[in-house]
Amino acid sequence: MVLHILRAMFILLMGAVGWSYVMDPSSSGPARMAVLVTLCIAIFFICVDVLSPRKKLSILSGTFFGLLVGMITAYALSYVVLFMVDLFGPKLAPAILGKEDTRKALVNFLYLVEGIVCCYLAISLVLQTKDDFRFIIPYVEFSKQIRGARPIVVDTSVIIDGRILDIADTGILESRLIIPRFVVQELQMLADNGDKLKRTRGKRGLDILTRLQENKKLEVILYEWTGHNSPEAEGTDQKLLALAKEVHARVLTNDSNLAKVAQVRGVDVINVNLVANALRPVVLPGERMIVRLAKPGEEPTQGVGFLEDGTMVVVKDGRNHINEEVEFVVTNVLQTSTGRMVFGQLGDGSALGQKRPRPRPGTIQTEQAQQ
Repeated sequence: MVLHILRAMFILLMGAVGWSYVMDPSSSGPARMAVLVTLCIAIFFICVDVLSPRKKLSILSGTFFGLLVGMITAYALSYVVLFMVDLFGPKLAPAILGKEDTRKALVNFLYLVEGIVCCYLAISLVLQTKDDFRFIIPYVEFSKQIRGARPIVVDTSVIIDGRILDIADTGILESRLIIPRFVVQELQMLADNGDKLKRTRGKRGLDILTRLQENKKLEVILYEWTGHNSPEAEGTDQKLLALAKEVHARVLTNDSNLAKVAQVRGVDVINVNLVANALRPVVLPGERMIVRLAKPGEEPTQGVGFLEDGTMVVVKDGRNHINEEVEFVVTNVLQTSTGRMVFGQLGDGSALGQKRPRPRPGTIQTEQAQQ
């Protein structure tokens, strides 16, 4: 919208400059074409500007900076304009430029045209560049400095997953959460899908998004961003990465493939699954634990159970105690790409059953507590 207004003002100003030259008493007959010339120049530069790739920058600071650069450039080029008029003017149009008043009117006209063109191009260029300004000066680079907490762009998978609500309730998130409009649209498409599972996931995602907006501990922003017709932002994942790179944010996801692509493109990622694994309690060999066995394992004598945080536990000699709580000694801990696995040996070969009060599954008991 701002660029459309800028282009309209540019055309009007160019036309006004041409008209002012026509109305100057000292202008000659051919000067009547000045309005048409200025309008043609304006249309030409706007066509060049429209065909250039679109970028984005803060509107207010970009306009001010572009206007400043345009004025400085126009002032520097004014000497070139004056030199060109004095050098080629008498040869090309001796009858027109022979008079001082006519020459002065033409120079002023060219100054105005040059100034408006330089300011327009400078403002338009800054409005379509990124937040980083790079000047071609050896060993010197001016770039935007990020202070404070960086914003977080939330992936669709994280919203559907729902664990972000529990994380938000802890108050650990101090960054602003950016929810792009295309993520909301993807959730809406899932909610309207004919497949029952996808429809359930979409409705769950919209419900969690509503609860996130109602959370007073968070600042949630619905961000309107279409990718600016960038070829690198055709899919949802690519749009997420392009948006995060543009606003200098991090991506919150639980998609391992998206995290790998983000690393290649230089975008910081917070993987919810890795955070969950890091927060699981440390289990050391020799510790005693209690778990409820849920199913038999791959080996003939193994029983498999799960701790409260979802960690899989494989207990040797536990096949005969399925659906019972047993005490075991940790023998080994294996960290895999999908999570952590705990291997153990049945403590004394007997199930606890009803012999003692049922403790919370997954509690750790030290040797001293057993004694």
